Amino acid sequence: MLKPNDEPIPEGTEVDPFPPTADDLVPVDTQTWEHLFANLVRTKPAFFGSVFLVALFFVAIFAPLVSPHNPSKVQVSERLKPPAWLPKGRAANFLGTDALGRDIFSRLLYGSRISILVGLSSVVLSGIIGIVLGLVSGYFGGKIDDFIMGFAEIQLAFPFILLAITIMAVVGPGLTNTIVVLGISRWVAYGRIVRGQVLAAREMEYVEAARALGYPVYRVLFFQILPNIMSPLIIIASFAVAGNIISEASLSFLGLGVPPTIVTWGSMLSEGREYLRVSWWMATFPGLAIMMTVLSINLIGDWLRDYLDPRLRNDY
Repeated sequence: MLKPNDEPIPEGTEVDPFPPTADDLVPVDTQTWEHLFANLVRTKPAFFGSVFLVALFFVAIFAPLVSPHNPSKVQVSERLKPPAWLPKGRAANFLGTDALGRDIFSRLLYGSRISILVGLSSVVLSGIIGIVLGLVSGYFGGKIDDFIMGFAEIQLAFPFILLAITIMAVVGPGLTNTIVVLGISRWVAYGRIVRGQVLAAREMEYVEAARALGYPVYRVLFFQILPNIMSPLIIIASFAVAGNIISEASLSFLGLGVPPTIVTWGSMLSEGREYLRVSWWMATFPGLAIMMTVLSINLIGDWLRDYLDPRLRNDY
């Protein structure tokens, strides 16, 4: 029945039997994020990894508020105290103390800051270097491509950790030096992937159309090609964060990474190796922190690889 203000529908007009609903009017971006989160929740290992990393970011940011003790405060009278659940352990030092009486739990919280900072910063640096060189190499080709890829092959001839140790031995330990060395040592993975993607993309119609419209080269590379090849780069970056955290711990363990005055998980491992028989907790808990962080990042990386690949995506 028509309402007083409704106009009759003219004869011959096609009426949509399934008119749009409120759900159909949700922005595409919102639907995408909702689908992404739903898929993450269904993938239990990745969801566990994401929860752990969120908690790790929280304690790293608010370490001064969460930490029960000053991580650098020396208390010789409290040295080598065991964890709280062992005989002679104290609740005040839940995970025990080290050889100088410093609280292990507090040092773990502060050490997470350095691990996250080094892992993310070095990945950003290596990503920028690798993406730029890969775009230039794949797009222009010729002698430029030969030079860049030749340099990449030379760098790949040296084991990564050996290259990092050699550079750190020359430039000296330091937080900034560690980030820079890890960044310039890992750009090759990005460069080779980007080059291969650009070689395939530069002959596609959308790139040819951009050239025909007179777009400058930088706009073709960064606004046309790069957004269409981001999926593999995101996956590489997720695994690279885990690799760089391990590399920083290795360098700090050898005394070539972050200075001893800055708390890191690697330096805690190095200090604890001399007390493994009498105070196993000094090395065990930093090792567990590194293992759980790297495992969580790898679980998320596996999930991202499956999610971004339509052939492997689990949408049910």
